[in-house]
Amino acid sequence: MLAAVERRSPLTVETYRLELRRFLEYTSVSGIDIKTLGMDEITKYLEMRREVDGLDPRSTAKAVSSLRSFFRFAAAERMRPDNPAALLETARRRIKLPEVMDLQAIRKLLDTMDVTKPLGLRDRALFEVIYSSGLRISEAAGLNVRDIDFTAGVAKVKGKGSKERFAVFGSEASAWLKRYLNESRTVLVGGKNERSPALFVGRGGKRLSRKGIWKNYSRYAAKAGTPSSVHTLRHSFATALLQGGADLITVQALLGHADISTTQIYTHVDSAMLKESHRKFLPKIGKRRKEEGRDEKN
Repeated sequence: MLAAVERRSPLTVETYRLELRRFLEYTSVSGIDIKTLGMDEITKYLEMRREVDGLDPRSTAKAVSSLRSFFRFAAAERMRPDNPAALLETARRRIKLPEVMDLQAIRKLLDTMDVTKPLGLRDRALFEVIYSSGLRISEAAGLNVRDIDFTAGVAKVKGKGSKERFAVFGSEASAWLKRYLNESRTVLVGGKNERSPALFVGRGGKRLSRKGIWKNYSRYAAKAGTPSSVHTLRHSFATALLQGGADLITVQALLGHADISTTQIYTHVDSAMLKESHRKFLPKIGKRRKEEGRDEKN
C-alpha cells in the first residue's frame, strides 16, 4: 500500500515495516488488541520506545507517521472503525510535564523486590542506582564493574552521543550495589567473572538489556500499584534535587543534558507542585481570615 498507493520510497517502506513489527510485538507481549486499543496505548508504546531505544524527536515523528499510516489502512479495510493514531501529532506537541514519584512511592516500589533471590537483589541494586544517580536506562545497562568507584561514590557513565560523565550515587545505592556484587552477581555469572565485564547481568553473565530492564520495572510497578515507568525514577531524582535547593547547572551536569533548556522542564514540575500546594492550603488560610474577621466584629 505504501509503495503503490502513497508512493513512498523503498527506504520509508522498510522503516515503516520495522516500526510496525516492533509495535505488533509490543501489543502481543502486553496483551493489547489492535482492534480496540486507543491513543493512550499508542502513547505508552512511544514512551517505551523513547525510554528503551532512546528515540530522538525525529525518530519519534517517523514512528508516529508509520502508526498513523497503518491505522489509516486498518480503518479503510474495516479492521476497526477509526484511526486512533490520527491525533498523535497534536498530542506530541503538547508540553507534557514529567511524571514524578515521592519517596514513599519509590520505597514501596523497591520493597516489592525479593532481595533473598539473586535476580531480586540485582534489581534492587539496579533501581537504587538509577534513582540515586538519575541514570537513563541505556546508561544503567551499559555500566561495567570497572566503572564503579565506591571510594569516590561515582560511576563513569556513557550517555547520549557516547559522551562520558561521572554520575554520583548515595550511600543507600552503594550498600545495595556492594551486596549485589558480593552475593548475587557471582551466582548469576556462574563463575565467569572475567568474561563478563557488565555490571548488571542476567543468568549466565549476559548483560541485562534495556528492554529487560524496562520489562522488569513494569512488572514491579504493576505489583506496587503505580503506573510509573523507569524514566520516572530519573525525573524524580531531578525534581528532588531542585526541591532540595540544587541549581539548574548542577542538575544539568548530573543528568548529562547537553542543553540546559532540557533541564528546565523540571522547574515546571516544581511549579506544578507549588500550584497544587497553593490550591490545597489556600482555602484553609482564607477560612481562617474569615473567622478572624468575625472575631474582630464581635
